[in-house]
This record gives sequence, C-alpha cells and structure tokens, in this order.
Amino acid sequence: MKKQVVFIAIALSSIVSGVAQSNKELFKINDKPVSVEEFKRVYEKNLDLVVDEDAKNIDKYLDLYINYKLKVNQAYALQLDTLPSYKRELEGYKQQLMTPYLQDQATVDALIKEAYERTINEIRASHILVRMKKGDTLAAYAKIMEARKRIEAGEDFVKVAKEVSQDPSVKFNGGDLGYFSAFKMVYAFEDNAYKTKLGALSQPFKTRFGYHIVKVTGKRKSKGQFEAAHILVRDLEAAGKAKIDKAAKELAAGADFAAVALKYSEDTGTAGQGGKLPKFGTGSMVEPFEQAVLGLSPSNPISKPFKTKYGWHIVQLIKEHPVASFQEEKRALEKKVKRSDRLNVSYTAVVDRLKKDYKLKVHKAGLKPFLTKSIGELSQAPLNDWIIAIEGKKIGQAKFFDQIKYRKGVDVKEAFEQFKNSELVRYFKDDLINKEPDFRNTLTEYKEGLLLFELMQQKIWKKSSNDTLGLQKYFTANKEKYAQKKLDEVKGTVISDYQKQLEEDWIKDLRASNSIKIKGRELKKLKKIYNQ
Repeated sequence: MKKQVVFIAIALSSIVSGVAQSNKELFKINDKPVSVEEFKRVYEKNLDLVVDEDAKNIDKYLDLYINYKLKVNQAYALQLDTLPSYKRELEGYKQQLMTPYLQDQATVDALIKEAYERTINEIRASHILVRMKKGDTLAAYAKIMEARKRIEAGEDFVKVAKEVSQDPSVKFNGGDLGYFSAFKMVYAFEDNAYKTKLGALSQPFKTRFGYHIVKVTGKRKSKGQFEAAHILVRDLEAAGKAKIDKAAKELAAGADFAAVALKYSEDTGTAGQGGKLPKFGTGSMVEPFEQAVLGLSPSNPISKPFKTKYGWHIVQLIKEHPVASFQEEKRALEKKVKRSDRLNVSYTAVVDRLKKDYKLKVHKAGLKPFLTKSIGELSQAPLNDWIIAIEGKKIGQAKFFDQIKYRKGVDVKEAFEQFKNSELVRYFKDDLINKEPDFRNTLTEYKEGLLLFELMQQKIWKKSSNDTLGLQKYFTANKEKYAQKKLDEVKGTVISDYQKQLEEDWIKDLRASNSIKIKGRELKKLKKIYNQ
C-alpha cells in the first residue's frame, strides 16, 4: 500500500525546490506559488502514465495537482515530517538514492569486464604471507622483501614459504592455493595475482591480512561449473580400498550410480540423494577431486577410485555448465562487483574526482600535534583548532581525534588520508541536493509521497477501518447501491466507496479553508499548447 501511494505521489510531483525560478506563476495556495515551468515539467513527465484520457485535459490535471499540493501542505502543517518513523524511512531511501552518485560508472563497467575475463581464465598461484603487527608495518614489509630476495636468488619457493609464511595452511600446501578465478580471493590479492606473469614472482603487496608475495604457477581456460555425484569411503587403509574397489566393480558391471552410492557411500549428507553434490566450480573442492572431475566427459562420466585427504572416492559427472557469454553474465557480475571489495576502486575514482571538484585545504599547524604526540598526550590537549577545510567549511581537530583515539598503533598519516576522503565524501553527500537536480527532484518526490501516505492513513484508511458508526451510516444512506444486501456481504466494496466519499469531503474542506488563485492568462497559454 505504501509503495503504491508513494508511486502515485511521484506521478504527481517533480518539484524543484530551493532553486530560484525566473518563470511565471501558474497558481498560488495561500502564500506558496507554483510556477508554470514546474507544472509543465510534471504534466509532460507523467503524460504517458495517465490512463484516463480525460485526465490529460489541462483543467482536469490542474485540479488533480492542486488537490495533491493541498494535501502535501497539510501534511507539513501537521508536522508529519517530524515523525521518527518518517525520518527513518526517508533517510534509508536517501542513502539508497545517493549510491549511484558515489560510484564511478566507467570504473564499475571496467570492473565488470575485468571480472568476466577472470571468470573465463583461471590462474594457479602460491603465496607467502607476513602478518602486520599493529603500528609496525615496516617490519612486516622488510620480512616479506627478504623472503622475495631469497627466492629470486634461487631458493625453493616451498622451502621459503614453510619457513616464513604465516598462513596456517602453508604446512600442508607449501603456499600453493590451487586454481582460482574472480571473486574467490580478496580483490587486492586477486588483482596482483592476475597481473603477475606465469612463472614470475610479484612485488610485495598488502591486503587486510598482511603483506604477500605471489608466484603464478598455472593459467588455463575455465570449464565453468559442474553437477556431480560421489561415493566416499573414509577409511584410507586396506579395508577402505577394498570397499571402494567393490563399489567400482558393481558400477563397471552396469549398476546404477545412485543405488551404489546409497549402498557404499559414507557421506551421510549425500548418500540418500544418490551421492549428488551441490553445483561447484574451481576452488570449491580439494585438488585431487577437482582434477578427477575435470578428467571426465559425457562419454566417460564415472571416474576410477581415487584418494583425497578425506578418503577414497568415485565421482560421476552429471552435467557441465560452461561459462555463459558476457551479455548473459553481465547483470550477475554487476551485482557481485557492487557487493565485493573491488568496488573500493570505484570509490577511489569518485574521491579523486571530488578532489578536483572541491577546494580542499589541509591546515598543517592543526595536523602537527597528531604527528608529534601520542594518543595519551592528545587526549589531554585542547584540540580546538581546525585540521581541514572543504570549500571554506572548517573541520576541527577533535573530529579527527574521535576517529583514532581507540585505535592502537594507528598509522596517523594513513588514518588522516582516510579521514580527508571520508569528510570529502560526506561534504559531497550534503551538497548533492544543490549539485544534482535529478537527485533533489527524486528525493522531494519520495519525501512528499511518504508524507501523503502518513496523511492518508490518518484521514482516510484508519478512519474507514475504525469508524464503524460512520461506515454503517454511509451504508444505510446508500443502501440502494448494494442491491439491498447486508453490510457483511458487501463490506469490502462499502469500505472502498466510503473511503472515496471521505476523500471527496476532505478535498472540499481543504479547498474551502485555503486560498487558491489561478493565473488565467498562463492557464490559457497552457491550454493552447496541450489541449489539442
């Protein structure tokens, strides 16, 4: 119901607020004028939405628009815009509406294409990770550089990885991460790995986990995803081998895979479903399992027994799902891009643009205490000076201190850069209503739509539901309309008709209690243009 009312309100509203209009006045409600230009914009914008041809007549549409304005004005007069529920919903919508303005579409488009290329081209990489202690990134960087130098000098990557890497899995895999594609790793890791040549060693780079170096050991085209079923025997000793061989023998003799899985498989989660696994792609399974599936085809769908760390398996290929075309994948990839950490690249592009659009000044004297004093010392300092200014608007030291005071071992220069960027974006968000007419107009439309919903709740819907005496009185007065049926038999229809009557009476009261002045000359000009 609320969405419908908001939509109807938007279909009657495209108001440009806060901008001086040089065009002429069409009508005035009390002391609030509505311009010819505003009305034309609303009328033209919604001409195709009006189903009733008669309502396209300028006089009829003007009546509808005046009624709309009267309702909105009353909502403001009743201070419905101060309701906490209204404020919460409007703020939520405002944040959603801002989202496209905080993204650089050219960058997003490039990220989508890049993600597709990385979806169809998988890489295999090994890495070494050195975690950073808070406040001591230099030591971690020095350690990862030393590891890189050792490998470049000819030492075995696996040997160095086992000695240096702080990734717990290194003891099992020697740093080998297997094959992966887009969205399988944090973006910084993925990006550096894909930009490293086959057989080469990357320069050190940082993710939230620490410093890494990567060696790319393989590249191949992706085969997409697979549907498969398996039989698992967990015992890796002779008894387990004998059991899996027995299952293989029955399959070779033509037994149904699902029946054999139910009989032999010790994977209790899948045995009852014929061994069927959820659809999976590269990097989802341990490597021997993945390799076994990759070795199958529709003409050779069942593997020989093979071993992983989980036990003995036989796998059946059910269906292959190759990667679809870019056009088919584009929408899904866009959603993934916008939900992933790679969107930070777009954010950075926006910030770089804002640095050109706005005058940003750093107050060196205001920043100096943060570079020379500890958090404890700063907590005792007055911090009354300003630290940055955006378009002349000064932002104080205390605001920056609030962001870093609980962060142990904070890198002040890095934190200050983040602070500058976030304040620049905050200023832009506050300035959007002045900078972007489409944003301002759409926000105003939604704002008034929500107000109209709240007002309709009070004036019409709650009253028609709760005023049983009023409903009965209306029914009695109009009984002939309902073929002498009882109220309970036609209650839904009666409530709907009663609501229409309430709204008609309400509009009459609004028109009677407000001064409405229409400029006849301007209305006549509009009729000449539109009433053809």
